[in-house]
Amino acid sequence: MPAPPHTADGALWRGVLPSATDDPIFDAWPADLGTLAPGQIIEKRDVSATTAPRMATPISRATLLKFRSTSATGGPSFGTATLIVPATAWTGAGPRPVEVNALPINSLGSHCTPGFQMSHDLLDRPNTDLPVFLPSVWWALSKGHAVLLPDHEGPLMAYAEPNVAAHVMLDAIRAVRAYSPGEFGDSRYVAIGYSGGAIAAYATAMLLDEYAPDLSGVLIGAAAGGLVTDNANVAHRFNGNISSGILLTVALAIAREHPEMLQYMNHLAQWVATSPIRDICGDASGPLGVVGIPIDVAANTANSLDSPFAAKMFDRLDLTGRTSTVPLYIYHGLHDPWIPLDDAQRMYRQQCSRGVPAVFRVVGGEHLIGYVTGYPELGGWIDARLRGEPAPSEC
Repeated sequence: MPAPPHTADGALWRGVLPSATDDPIFDAWPADLGTLAPGQIIEKRDVSATTAPRMATPISRATLLKFRSTSATGGPSFGTATLIVPATAWTGAGPRPVEVNALPINSLGSHCTPGFQMSHDLLDRPNTDLPVFLPSVWWALSKGHAVLLPDHEGPLMAYAEPNVAAHVMLDAIRAVRAYSPGEFGDSRYVAIGYSGGAIAAYATAMLLDEYAPDLSGVLIGAAAGGLVTDNANVAHRFNGNISSGILLTVALAIAREHPEMLQYMNHLAQWVATSPIRDICGDASGPLGVVGIPIDVAANTANSLDSPFAAKMFDRLDLTGRTSTVPLYIYHGLHDPWIPLDDAQRMYRQQCSRGVPAVFRVVGGEHLIGYVTGYPELGGWIDARLRGEPAPSEC
């Protein structure tokens, strides 16, 4: 367990963290984390036997990697990620490429991650969200690509915290290159994600230059669909309606990495946040909002989303002032009722204005259907990047 931040009530902060999984690779915080370099491997485990039954195409092996990473505020942390290598041979030029797929985790419990699910039996605390997004993994493997599945919420399960997500994604790439340098040291990598996973893929592109400049030329593109770029706008949209459960889940998750938020939780919020709610997966957080719970019910201050502290937090999570150092592919459902299309388009125009090669696609459907309708063209873009073709720009 990490030490409580100086700004936090230690007992409350520990109380809102996810419960232990009873698997040390996910639970144990090495005492020497601060002496390790980001991406340095701490532990590895062959998880082929539990991963293979979840795949629709034969695999050669699956490996769970644990590695040093960095918290949202710069402290030593760790990450986990699962590397899946297909049985299908890679017949393209150069070494086998890697799709870094940020599956939407959207959860508070550590057992909800791809890493835990892939390394445990099918009936060991299953996350019913995960199978919905596995076809993208199967498709990549069938083409001979290796797939890397980072647990991008980090060990504190800080859902939607972009800094943590980027650090884990980038350190996962570092770890794979260190784990098998002969096989993946010269591979091309592309980061992809949708919805909650889009936050991770987008943040990876935005923080590459400052956090992992050594991966310049290694990560050669990032694709994000159904992406949140304006947290303040989305928070106000979610507040008090059918999406409110997601907003409350995200607020708790981010407070794990930014515990100064805990001082604004009232007694009701503290009771809920330290209850079994702190371990729910994404398939449960959405239904919590059916009754339209406004966030002020959980706060000890009025108009909490419009407070100076909220403005400070929204600014801390905002990456639109940064410039991607890799080509971007952004897509969004035309009728997405949750995440504004205008926000994604605005970010796209900003990146274009800064010289980033980028493509934007408006696809059919709302938020969930947009994932399906957007994938065919996205797949072609990914394949071209991993073949080393120059990235198109429609700016």
